[in-house]
Amino acid sequence: MANTTFSGPVTSTNGFITGTGVNSTVTASTLAVTSADYNGQIIGLSRAAGITATLPAATGTNSVYTFLITTTVTSNSYKIQVANATDVISGTLNVAGTTGTPFGTLPASDTITMNGTTTGGVAGSFVRLQDVASGIFVITGGGLIGSGTVATPFSAAV
Repeated sequence: MANTTFSGPVTSTNGFITGTGVNSTVTASTLAVTSADYNGQIIGLSRAAGITATLPAATGTNSVYTFLITTTVTSNSYKIQVANATDVISGTLNVAGTTGTPFGTLPASDTITMNGTTTGGVAGSFVRLQDVASGIFVITGGGLIGSGTVATPFSAAV
């Protein structure tokens, strides 16, 4: 990416992204995602025994959360879930295994589960979510790497 130089005042309504690569590496079994700490950051999930990341409540802040799998999950799962029973995740994710398949969210999808095989979770998988409105996160990018015959990573579990 090129550098940009400004010669006057600059206003950002959603913060500035600094640096490159993974900004935070998570190795604990749980992560409470906050806009103040993770908006615009690349969050590396690096625990073979899985991690459950809980997003903040969706309020329409336009905050963006990018999760990058840096260690393949081998037991349990990587889960990205909403904070409450009213928030949902909307969009599609491609899961590549024996074949690549796009999966759309279900009407009440609130959890993305990557099991290391059929639903993704192999190192290099990533998901980008944006808080676009009250109660709604949209997948703005992502692709999951898995193996075998792939299955949907979406569920209504919260």
